Amino acid sequence: MDLKDTLLVLTVIFVLIKIAAALFDRFGIPGLVGEILVGILLASIMVGDYSIAEYLKIYSVNGGKREFYLIDTLANLGVIFLLFSIGLETRIKDLLSVGRVSLLVAVSGVILPFALGYTYIYFLGDGNIYHATFMGAAMVATSVGITARVIKDNNFTNTKEARIIISADVMDDILGMIVLAIVTGMTKSDTLDIGHVFIVTFEALAFVGVIMLLSLSVIPKIRKLLESHKFGVCVKDSFMSTKSTLIISVAVCLGLALLAEIIGLAAIIGAFLAGILFSECSSVESLRSKIESVNVLLVSFFFVFVGLQIDVSKVTLEIIPTALFVIALAIIGKYVGCGLGVKIGDRSIDGQSMNIVGLGMIPRGEVGIIVATLGLNTVVNGSTAISPELYTIVVLMSVATTIIIPPMLLAAFRKKYGVRLSSKS
Repeated sequence: MDLKDTLLVLTVIFVLIKIAAALFDRFGIPGLVGEILVGILLASIMVGDYSIAEYLKIYSVNGGKREFYLIDTLANLGVIFLLFSIGLETRIKDLLSVGRVSLLVAVSGVILPFALGYTYIYFLGDGNIYHATFMGAAMVATSVGITARVIKDNNFTNTKEARIIISADVMDDILGMIVLAIVTGMTKSDTLDIGHVFIVTFEALAFVGVIMLLSLSVIPKIRKLLESHKFGVCVKDSFMSTKSTLIISVAVCLGLALLAEIIGLAAIIGAFLAGILFSECSSVESLRSKIESVNVLLVSFFFVFVGLQIDVSKVTLEIIPTALFVIALAIIGKYVGCGLGVKIGDRSIDGQSMNIVGLGMIPRGEVGIIVATLGLNTVVNGSTAISPELYTIVVLMSVATTIIIPPMLLAAFRKKYGVRLSSKS
């Protein structure tokens, strides 16, 4: 992909997402829904034998699979910086204050969806245990990027419900990774490798625990030391300047995102934890505004990318009833499971808050698609761990929950808090 192709792709996507976001915002629908539809249209509108996306060289099709050139990288960077910016607005003490509630939300939001997905395929579907386990794993996944965008765009980051959702999403990712480790381990050996599951669990919990410990004790001491007179004005001014803080924070963000990927966690969890590390630095307000500029540039690519992964040609009349049923199970599983979790964790929480948390945990986004793709690329006993038909259904479920839920979540927030909170509330 040469420079001219790259510039053409960026120009077309920027223009289309701006138009789509403006149109949807006009009707009170989150702009991200329009961005997802832009991706769907680019991948679906055919000109001869090729889609518009293929003509623009956004992706090529090899062996029936779409291979992306640039936008997948931009999409990943976009969601990484989105979660970093959410972390910058989240104080660790506030996060820990809802820790028990968030844990219950995450656990109940994993158990019920997995049980529903597994039961449906194993007892009412084709009865294939591997298809059932991968469907259950895909139902478990929650895409924090979807909910985070709604929360951030409308300045609801400092609400109790937002803290519960974001914290629960971090825990949900860890639990989801454990579930995926169990499922993939079973497909490889036909048995459950307890040792592997233990190692995965320990690495994930250790990673999150170390970052939180740094944020609570080590980082404040370093900041206090740098601000002391021992280091002199020159050292303080050069190291603590906004420019230096921006460079250092971006490096830490990308580094922790990389480390999260290495140990098997999602990169966005590392980015979120990196944001927490810098959430109380002296120049955080200026840092937030600069990172917000990066978000405006990159985050829309994430939602366009979600839409680009939809192949409407595989949506047949035969699978639509099954897809609708699975979508209903996906919504019920997270909404009921997470709603019950938040109520058990905090009896004082009212129905509106339960509704917000339940809705906020529903979107599967790219996470569900990634799980399904893994199943499609895993061969067990001569066949894939998830059938092509079930793969299409999981993709439809992921996109449907991504499109349907944001307007409902925004309406629920506005019903409780009004149209828009102050960013400093």
